[in-house]
Amino acid sequence: MMVLREQDVFRGPLVLVNREHPLRAFDSDLAMLPWGGGIRMERRAAALLAVCVRAVGGEQGIVPVSGWRSREEQAQIWNDSMGSHGEVFTRSYVAPPDCSEHQTGLAIDLAQAAEDIDFIRPDFPDSGVCGAFRRRAARCGFIERYREEKRPLTGIAAEPWHFRYVGAPHASLIEDNGLCLEEYAAFLRRGNQTCRLENGKEAFVRYVPCEGKKTEIPVPEGCWQLSGDNDGGFILTVWR
Repeated sequence: MMVLREQDVFRGPLVLVNREHPLRAFDSDLAMLPWGGGIRMERRAAALLAVCVRAVGGEQGIVPVSGWRSREEQAQIWNDSMGSHGEVFTRSYVAPPDCSEHQTGLAIDLAQAAEDIDFIRPDFPDSGVCGAFRRRAARCGFIERYREEKRPLTGIAAEPWHFRYVGAPHASLIEDNGLCLEEYAAFLRRGNQTCRLENGKEAFVRYVPCEGKKTEIPVPEGCWQLSGDNDGGFILTVWR
């Protein structure tokens, strides 16, 4: 039997982070991206981002702009944007400290290589090597996090440059069902999901509600992953 603590809800690659679900007690194992000037991400996310970029031949055409940020850096970006661009712009494109996915190390802002790159709104078009990356991203576990049609749920304007690592089966389920991360836990609560992988295997995904200070579930057979969702439960993934 596996015992989950109440605070485990706040940890894992599937945590929801936004203004209504601020980050709590999240520790990231960070690694340097192999290209792009010293930007760091959560270790597995960094490795799979590099795989995706190499697969589309994007080492020269795609530039990482911003990965992991400390709380202090996020606060500085928020304050600078408020001073330079005002409240409406800032609330559309910048999350307050503790409400930013960048503090988990699971988010990355990417840009098309250029002499001048806008830090807040980098250009990442749906063509060329950038478009090729976008079409491959879910296979490597990344979703385009903020789409205009989901703005009422995310609170953030369209950001075609911002990608979030969630893992391959989850990225496919989210993209194939037209969801944003705010909708994913509710989608899983309606029923278990199966995702067929490129290697011929399958991933089984189910939602486990947190039962208070201690939640007990049987240890699954095979390879598995458990992540909190920062919204009252856990998401269990089993590969077979």
